[in-house]
This record gives sequence, structure tokens and C-alpha cells, in this order.
Amino acid sequence: MSEQPCESLWRASAPAAPQLDQLNVDIEADVAIVGGGFTGLSTALHLAKLGFSVALVEAEEIGFGGSGRNVGLANAGLWLEPDELDRQLGPEAGRILYDALAVAPDYVFSLIKEYGIECEATRNGTLHCGVGKTGLQQLQRRCEQMQRRGAPVELLSADQAQTRIGSEKFNSALFDPRAGTIQPLGYARGLARAALQEGASLFDYSPVDNIQPDGDAWLVKTARGSIKADRVVLATNAYGEHGVKEQARKFVPIFYSQLATKPLSDKELDIILPNKEGCWDTCTVMSSFRMDQRGRLVFGGMGGERHYHKSWASQRVKELWPVLQKVEWEYTWSGKIAYSEDHLPHCQQLQRGLFSVAGYSGRGIGPGTVMGKELAEWFAGQRESLSAPMTTLRDIPLREVKRMFYEVGAHTYHIGQRTHVID
Repeated sequence: MSEQPCESLWRASAPAAPQLDQLNVDIEADVAIVGGGFTGLSTALHLAKLGFSVALVEAEEIGFGGSGRNVGLANAGLWLEPDELDRQLGPEAGRILYDALAVAPDYVFSLIKEYGIECEATRNGTLHCGVGKTGLQQLQRRCEQMQRRGAPVELLSADQAQTRIGSEKFNSALFDPRAGTIQPLGYARGLARAALQEGASLFDYSPVDNIQPDGDAWLVKTARGSIKADRVVLATNAYGEHGVKEQARKFVPIFYSQLATKPLSDKELDIILPNKEGCWDTCTVMSSFRMDQRGRLVFGGMGGERHYHKSWASQRVKELWPVLQKVEWEYTWSGKIAYSEDHLPHCQQLQRGLFSVAGYSGRGIGPGTVMGKELAEWFAGQRESLSAPMTTLRDIPLREVKRMFYEVGAHTYHIGQRTHVID
């Protein structure tokens, strides 16, 4: 569960990162942003386009955290079922957030096109894959709720799902043609280049030591420099525990691990995900799977213990796709997800001029991009409010205990799958 730069598939195959400097001087900006992931980079890009002076600091390299380690599914919406979203926020606020994120893939792919971002963008849709009776029932609910809101989703039969996935283990799948897959680190680095092109200042390897009021402004201090700004945006999500703790205490960090095979044979590629959709299943402890552009199968699941995760994944993929009797893993990596207690992203004004956006709970590509755009427009007075309600979150008690609960729960569930106690 190392937090060092990992030689993931994404890091090995992404275009080179833009050359940045450390922050080693004292500067001023309209807005300072802490965190070089999707949210921070999108905020920087859109603020710069609107004429703001922007300075972003990242503790490691651009896309070091979850933005550069995730599955790469550019989905519409959130994990929550739409009716549950309405129940939590109320019908009007629920509709506003749902509508904003329903078109998130459109916006992600439009940015990719506008700035020529090299990130293996493939818009063939995604498949939410049903396992067992409860999985089918969940997909039936989701399909009805999403279609009622105008989404062009389709519930596939068992035969259709098995053909599209290449596995007999699934009894259904919910196909969403709006979505697609990207190379997530390539997308993060592309957003950084776009922000630089629009005039933003970006600094890497510049961890924040302190954020403090400075008259009517804020002072963001690193070991060698500082940014004085009227507003500060905290966009570290699950990766702020060692510096920006104001945000980190509001969420539980959960590890998610992935492995990538060597490129598959033509025979295997004809069977496994022939249309290259990105996938995840309805299991209580979710698994994800997709292809990259070179034909590698990328398989992931909750949990951060690499040795056991690798042995579980090796058995699991053989059971899902018997054609893969010899699984050769080329890359193994993990990253952290910021889980909010209600599984919703949250925008907070922690103090006057100090803002936080985080808590995507595993779905950050579309929401992070959209929230950054909206935050910039809100600062510019172009919108009255954000799609995600401005909230005040309490610090989560017993965060480490809850993190361990998720980790042990995932490990136990995977044992159940390996011993066939669980499907």
C-alpha cells in the first residue's frame, strides 16, 4: 500500500508529464489551488480561461493520487441510484446534481478534443454487469430510474451481456452509451498542459506545510515558497492526510488495487470485451475490468494488500474467462479513494475564502472535471450556485477504524469468492 510513485500501467504508457518547477519563491494570485488531480487541474484550467491569475501546487507529480491511478471509466452520474440521490438531497437539488453529471462524459470528451489530450479516449460506452438475482434487480431499478430521467441506457439480457463481456458469469448488464474509457494519467497530464496553455501557473513536488490567514487573503506556504491569494481551493481528495488535513478528516480513505496483463492474443481479444467497453460488477465488493489500447486486460478490486489481491485476481479472471488459463500480470498498483459517508461529492466553504471539493467515492473523472468548471464559473459570478450543494461536514470519528473495516471486509469477501462461498 505504498504511496510512492508506482510503476502502474498508466504511468508506463502515459505521454510525458509537462516540465514544471517547484514553488521556491513567494508569489501572489487570485486563486491558489492545492492538489494536481482532476478537480484541481480543471479548476485551474477554467479559472485561467476566465482571466483569473491561478497558482496550483502539487505535493508530488501531477496526477500522483487517485486521478493517475484509477480505472479510467468516464461515467455519467454517481454511484448512488438516482432515486436515492433525490431522497438524500430532495427532488430539486437531486435533479440539479443528476443533470449536471449526466452530461459529464460529454464535457470530458469535449475537453479531450479541444486540447488534443492524448489519453486513449474511447467512447464505446460502459457496462454495469449483473451478478446473481440481487444484481439483476439492482440493474432493473437503475435502468428504470435512469430511463425515467431521459438517459439512453439499455438493460441487456443474459445472452447479450455474456456476448459483450465474453463471460457466462453475468446474467445481465446495463449499457450506457454516453460513457467511455480514458487513460487517466494521460488525461490528468493533458489537463495540466491545457491549464498552462491558458495561463495558469503549476508547481509540482511542492507539498503544502501550512495555510493561514494573511489579512483579507490567505497564505499557502511550502518549504521554499508561498502563494498569497484571495481564495484557496483544497483539491487533495484522499491524498491530503500529510498536509491539508482540513479536507482529509471529512472522508475515509479506501484502497483500490489494479493489475494489468500482458497484451492478450487475438483469440482472447475476440472473446473478452470485443467492443472495449469499460465494466464493473454489482458484487457487494465491486470488481472492475477494461482493456487498454494495446489489448491488456486491466482488472481491479477493493483492497490494498498486493500479494493477496494478485492471487485473488488471478483466480477470478480465470473463472470469468476460462480462455485465460495462463494469466501473466505485467503491472500491479493501488490508489486511494475518498469515501464520503453519504457517497456524495461535497463542496465546502471551510472559512471565508477557503474552499474544499472532494468525496467522489470512486467516481471522480466526470464529477471532478465538472466541479472544477463550476467552481471557476461561480468565482467569476457566472452562476449563482454549484450543482453539488455547499455543505458543512463534520470530521469522521474513528476514520482509521472505518478504513480497516473496509479493508478487512474486502479481504474477507475475496476469500469468499476464492472458496466459492460467494459468487
